[in-house]
Amino acid sequence: MILTVGNTKGGVGKTTVSLQLSTLAAVSGLDVLLIDADTQGTSQSAIQARHELGISPAITCVKYDDAQVLKAQVLQLAKKYDHIIIDAGGRDTGALRAALMLSSVLITPFAPRSFDVWAMEDMAKLVREANQWRESDLKAFAVLNLADATETSDNLESAEFAQSIDSFEYLDTPLRRRKAFSNSSCEGLSVCEMKAKDAKACSEIQALYKKIFGEL
Repeated sequence: MILTVGNTKGGVGKTTVSLQLSTLAAVSGLDVLLIDADTQGTSQSAIQARHELGISPAITCVKYDDAQVLKAQVLQLAKKYDHIIIDAGGRDTGALRAALMLSSVLITPFAPRSFDVWAMEDMAKLVREANQWRESDLKAFAVLNLADATETSDNLESAEFAQSIDSFEYLDTPLRRRKAFSNSSCEGLSVCEMKAKDAKACSEIQALYKKIFGEL
């Protein structure tokens, strides 16, 4: 599977979701390639921290934020890995558009805030444009990220809005705003690899992982 985690809106946790899915896939015994397609290079820095800590299994992460380079490298590397996960930058870039053409699955995290939810319409437009040129439609899924710890009207209304966008299927596997996600991601770790595990965080990312890699 070639999977892109992308949104034109910044600050919705794309890199965290990319890192969590990549590390959990590696821990599950899969050979995964994480591609950092964001000019900030946060995913690459996090995986470098993992290597410096000597954590096993090792994860390969490369940085390709140029659209042409990204396209050429993904096509060349696709058969060498079980999965490729692309962490796309938080705006409409050539790299994001190239990733939408290359991928079979798109995961678009969004936070329960008005501006973040409205930005889903921008991503839906990009998905529709990509599908005009693809041989088969991109499987696009919306995931509520940074959700309030308890069910609030913000969570419910944001999820309801996402379900109304035709270009996306809403995955009812929200990731809540937990320190464990940010703390582990900074070290290139899955929350399930932390010594002091947050059981709720582990359960949430495992549910999302199972939905993506087990059912899609």
